[in-house]
Amino acid sequence: MASKKTTKKAETPIDQHETFVSLQKSFADSQLSVEEKLRVLYELQKADSEIDNIIQLRGELPAEVEALEEEISGMKVRSAEISALIEQLNRNIADAKLSIAEHDSTIEKYQRQLETIANSREYDSLNKEIENQELLRQIDEKNITDTRAEIGALKADLDDLKDRLSIRTDDLKIKKAELETIVESTAKEEAVLRERREKYAAQIDERTISAYERIRASVRNHLAVVSIYNGDACGGCFNKITPQRLVEISSNKKLIICEHCGRIIINADFSE
Repeated sequence: MASKKTTKKAETPIDQHETFVSLQKSFADSQLSVEEKLRVLYELQKADSEIDNIIQLRGELPAEVEALEEEISGMKVRSAEISALIEQLNRNIADAKLSIAEHDSTIEKYQRQLETIANSREYDSLNKEIENQELLRQIDEKNITDTRAEIGALKADLDDLKDRLSIRTDDLKIKKAELETIVESTAKEEAVLRERREKYAAQIDERTISAYERIRASVRNHLAVVSIYNGDACGGCFNKITPQRLVEISSNKKLIICEHCGRIIINADFSE
C-alpha cells in the first residue's frame, strides 16, 4: 500500500515593508490563543520600555565616550604621521649634509688641479665647475635651513597635539568612569529585564516580532503596543477609536492596529 506523502506548507518570506494589517490573517495561527498572544506582546513591550528607561539613565554618555574615542584615535594617527614626517625631514637633512661634504671634496679637488694647469681654457672650465659645485652647496644649505624651520613648526604642532591628546584622554577616563558607574548600578536589573524580554519574545512568531521591532524603531517613544487612552483613544497617537474597533479591542479576539500611527492597540485590562 502506497504511503501518503505529506506536504509541508511553505512559509511566506517576511516582507520588511508589510504592516500588521497583513499579519492579522496569520496572527491567530499559533499555539497561543489570540488573547494570550496579545498579552505576551504587552509584556514584551513592558520589558522593552523598562530597558529603554535604564538606557535613558545613561543619557548622552555612550555617544560622548564613542566620540572621544574616535577623536583620540584620530589624534594618535595624526601624531604618528607628524612624527614620521619629522623623521623623514631629518633624514633629508642628513642627506643634504652628505651632499655638502661631497661638494666640498669636489671643490677642493678642482682647486688643487688649478695650481697645475697652464691652459686658460681648462682653467676657465675648472672655475666654472667650482662655481657649479658652490651653487649646489648653497642650495643644499638653503634646503637644510628650510627643512629645520619646517621641523620646528611640525614639532610645535606635535607638542600642541600631545597636550590636547592628554586633555581628551583625561576627559575620556572621566566619562568612562561615569558610564561604568551607571551601568554597574543597573546591571542586575537590566539583566533580569533582558531575560524576561527574551522569554516573551520566544513565544512570538518571527513575522510578528519583525513587525513589532520595525514599529518600535519608527516611533519616537518606541511604543509599538499601547492600550486605550481615556476610554476611546489610541494610547500612542491619542486619535479617537471607532466604537466598532473598541468592541474588537475589548474582545481580545483580534489583532487591532491604529489606523493613524500603526501601533498595536490592546485591551486596557492587560495593563491593570
